[in-house]
Amino acid sequence: MKKTAVIASAAALTGVFASATVANADTVTVKSGDTVSKLAKDYNTTVDAIVNTNKLSNANLIFVGQKLEIGEATQADNNQQAAQGQQSQQVAPAASSQQATTNYNTTSNYTSNVSGDEQAAKEWIAARESGGSYTAQNGRYYGRYQLDASYLGGDFSPANQDRVADQYVASRYGSWSAAKSYWLSNGWY
Repeated sequence: MKKTAVIASAAALTGVFASATVANADTVTVKSGDTVSKLAKDYNTTVDAIVNTNKLSNANLIFVGQKLEIGEATQADNNQQAAQGQQSQQVAPAASSQQATTNYNTTSNYTSNVSGDEQAAKEWIAARESGGSYTAQNGRYYGRYQLDASYLGGDFSPANQDRVADQYVASRYGSWSAAKSYWLSNGWY
């Protein structure tokens, strides 16, 4: 009988702690340009805390309009984030951001000839990849179509992003509709 009471008390106590954790969490709606690391910085928490709280299978895949719980980081999250930060300090992500700003070439002229269903598929992918933003960044991926920055050759202008994306999709998938089908099956293109 005493064991049952102890177990019931522990279960009740655990429920209290679980409620406190959820009560301290903020619910945020992902908007264009958001990344998990940006949200972690903005809400003074860690990427691991957001990933664990929301049970995200891929920290690099969030969507505009998605609702995320942003809770406080645990000491284990802080320790793991600090260890990862020490390893990644050599990467210097701010340099790529600066490069994107300084290499923004506004003299590129390219007009995409995609139209109809193909244009709709292209817009659908852009909405999923970056919320339609030409300046969205996620690690080495940049812009409206989240292309590897190396594909853009230092020219981050909207015209060059459209040109490179059209070429990439034509060579890899044959069409934007095929790229969308691939995206729907795999969560990326």
